[in-house]
Amino acid sequence: MDFKNIKPLPFRYYYLPVIVIALTGLANMIYLFVSHYRIYTDIGYESFCAISPTINCDTVSQSSYSILFDVPVAAWGILGHFLVIYIVVLAGFQSAKQQRMWPLLFWIALAFTFYSLILAYISTFIIQSYCIMCILGYLVNFALLYYAWFINRRFGNTNLIRGLASDVLFLKDHWKKSAPAIIVFLVFSASAPFLFPQYWDLKEPAPPETLPSGTTQKGHPWIGAEDPELVIEEFSDYMCFHCRTMHYHLRRLVERKPEKIRLVHRHFPMDHKYNPIVQAPHHIGAGALAILAIHAKENGIFWEASDYFFLLGSQRKSFSTSDIALTLGLNNTGLVKAMNDRNYLMTLLDDIQTGLDHGITATPAYLIDGELYQGQIPSRILRKY
Repeated sequence: MDFKNIKPLPFRYYYLPVIVIALTGLANMIYLFVSHYRIYTDIGYESFCAISPTINCDTVSQSSYSILFDVPVAAWGILGHFLVIYIVVLAGFQSAKQQRMWPLLFWIALAFTFYSLILAYISTFIIQSYCIMCILGYLVNFALLYYAWFINRRFGNTNLIRGLASDVLFLKDHWKKSAPAIIVFLVFSASAPFLFPQYWDLKEPAPPETLPSGTTQKGHPWIGAEDPELVIEEFSDYMCFHCRTMHYHLRRLVERKPEKIRLVHRHFPMDHKYNPIVQAPHHIGAGALAILAIHAKENGIFWEASDYFFLLGSQRKSFSTSDIALTLGLNNTGLVKAMNDRNYLMTLLDDIQTGLDHGITATPAYLIDGELYQGQIPSRILRKY
């Protein structure tokens, strides 16, 4: 068979898949943005792809790498895909002659692909968790790159650098159509880092001394109603982002209904040194923070310490007892001794065992009227209050 004499398919057979790919990328970015927003603002939200510690869109959304220049990466993705769609539409103009805009699209897709590789590296070696929808975004970028190259070779048959210069001239000739989109793109890019609402910047709860607090008959710290209508028993990990988010939501809920709701804290660090269900190194230091929180409870400042440890754990940095002592006004020697206190260790292990007995396999988890809820509390329960 003589492949040289094979006639290429009409332009539309290459053009239409690019439109589908670009629209898929836009829809994917919109989903990722909505998911990113809800993970920080909706107490009952969990994305469909929060499957495991390794495959978990929520973990990726909760990392600092989901923000670029004080704007969510997904929001930049929406802007970028609108630009791609606009370029693809221009490429379909009769005046483009099936040749123009493909070199420009190639270089834009190449930049997107390069950034995708950076994000893939971060997911693999830093966050150590993958987002299914992010991977779909990577594939979209690769597909756009390939099609832009292929179509330019088949119909443009020009050097990509010279073709880029020709595309710029094409935009200049169509400035009435191209200028509004370019202006919107530039204005948003310049203003977004200053104007975008930082919903991911979690508002810390009010100082605990503004609410009643105490300990249960079994010695577990509580805050909120002295005669509660609803008791929420949280099992939490100071290095778990979702735990911190939920804890802040619940504390603010208690602030709004201090006469009805009580929050009881239990420790369930997903630290392999303390928790038998964690087989590999994970949340290193979460168990130590839990022990120090138990020590703080004995010194009458549990909730102050707990709020600080959630913040400290979210930073994922090494911590020292001297810094903690200085921040909380505790004795450093006492904190050092607490780390090796057998009674504190047994208190922590009792919390962990209680959680295991109730079937807890991940954090956060909640016991309400004997029912276990992992990850979130159904809104139907909280709406009553």
